[in-house]
Amino acid sequence: MHLIAAAQMVSTADKGHNVEVATRLVRRASELGARLVGLPENFAWMGPEPERQGAAEGLDGPTLSRMAELAREQKVTLLAGSVLETGAPGGRLYNTSVLFGPDGERLAVYRKMHLFDVEVGDGATYQESAAVAPGTEVVAADTVVGRLGMSVCYDLRFPELYRRLSKDGATVLAVPAAFTMMTGKDHWEVLLRARAIENQAYVLAPAQGGKHSAQRQTYGHAMVVDPWGLVTARASEGEGLAVAPVDPELQARIRRDLPCLRHRRLD
Repeated sequence: MHLIAAAQMVSTADKGHNVEVATRLVRRASELGARLVGLPENFAWMGPEPERQGAAEGLDGPTLSRMAELAREQKVTLLAGSVLETGAPGGRLYNTSVLFGPDGERLAVYRKMHLFDVEVGDGATYQESAAVAPGTEVVAADTVVGRLGMSVCYDLRFPELYRRLSKDGATVLAVPAAFTMMTGKDHWEVLLRARAIENQAYVLAPAQGGKHSAQRQTYGHAMVVDPWGLVTARASEGEGLAVAPVDPELQARIRRDLPCLRHRRLD
């Protein structure tokens, strides 16, 4: 049995400060015994749209290089929730989640598939696809706590992605996010618990949670959900951690006694 930790942050346009906060939270999670630590979507930068391009980096840029070093320093598996990655077609960016092993090596790279082009009633219109290109690959990787299926935020509304991850052997589903206040209060926990129940998987859900600027506020409530759909840890307001165990025996028992994954008729 191992502990996992979902970090909650309130990132801003100050990348240096955000990376300092992320570093502090990862170190704290490691001190508490977590073997897998997840950071939220856009952990390194959440600033004004006109500055988005300038905040982007390559996979070998300073932010992810620091996260690789941090994973190695703390000897943890580290999910760098998501960063803005350069190099997408047409001058756009990717919203990219990167998983590092406890040796600092890059285990997996996932580029967010489903882009947030919506009006949610909070006075803002979100058009992620204007600057971000969608990824195309379903990504899972083996870790010390089990096979980790990767996703980012808005992906949570598309259960077919998690079915694919489940078929690929995922036992833990990662959902780093920056849910808006409007959608988060009604949908965040419901959807996380549904994905856990449907796939009899643990869900690691790091989150942005707080006021990022005068125009942007996120819901927060970073959490860990078990394969029965119970929330086993939840962050409070602002920066924090949700830490809970992954119990392979519990998961195996649930999958044995309620074998819905073997009863599937449709792919």
